[in-house]
Amino acid sequence: MKQYLDLCQRLIDQGEWVENKRTGKRCLTVINADLTYDVANNQFPLITTRKSFWKSAIAEILGYIRGYDNAADFRALGTKTWDANANDNQDWLNNSYRKGQDDMGRVYGVQGRCWQKPDGSTLDQLRKLVDNLSKGIDDRGEIITFYNPGEFHMGCLRPCMHTHTFSLLSDTLYLTSYQRSCDVPLGLNFNQIQVFFFLQIIAQITGNKAGQAYHKIVNAHIYEDQLELMRDVQLKRTPFASPQLHVNPDIKTLEDLETWVTMDDFDVTGYEYHEPIKYPFAV
Repeated sequence: MKQYLDLCQRLIDQGEWVENKRTGKRCLTVINADLTYDVANNQFPLITTRKSFWKSAIAEILGYIRGYDNAADFRALGTKTWDANANDNQDWLNNSYRKGQDDMGRVYGVQGRCWQKPDGSTLDQLRKLVDNLSKGIDDRGEIITFYNPGEFHMGCLRPCMHTHTFSLLSDTLYLTSYQRSCDVPLGLNFNQIQVFFFLQIIAQITGNKAGQAYHKIVNAHIYEDQLELMRDVQLKRTPFASPQLHVNPDIKTLEDLETWVTMDDFDVTGYEYHEPIKYPFAV
């Protein structure tokens, strides 16, 4: 929690104004932020200075694990995070690759589970990674990336948190996640949950212990219409202690995650929080 609040204060104190062409809004921006999450001791990085809807964040990454490309599938899991980008982004609505209502195109999980190879076949990055880690193998390339510049035009949004590198030392698994761009009041709240969860769940299904998760952000920013709420409301609140995330121990394989797992298989305990803050979302 302290890392998050320190980054928010750094943005206010040191950030430079940048005009964002996609949204038409200005952002206070800093370059390079590094956060570390203690997954080994289950210090779940859930924001406490406002109510955070953690289930939606986990549902989103579960959808990525399943390779979903449709906002309706994400809604069925319990998150509406893709509704706007799939249906309200005018550039995407005009894109000939869009298949219809709720279609997201070739973004995130599609790239992770079905990367197109030059010969027309596909590569399942996640399957390779899980198979190796389950056998205690780390070839220094246990990487899943959603960043495919050759297919940006075939999706509604370039990936923000784009690459995840897993590292195995003995039976302890670590994760380094890379993010090119981060809306700190809204996106980081979700992204840090997802980095933590991704390490925790991959460690569980590969039979390893979870260690530390390292979250590297290149461009961290606050939009101009979010600044007042962050400066005058959230940063004036006193944070509570970190809660804990509990995962159903019956989840043992990638196939479990692909088939029967729901949000009922996850629980958070010890979560104290302040009142919600409705930050504006930039499409």
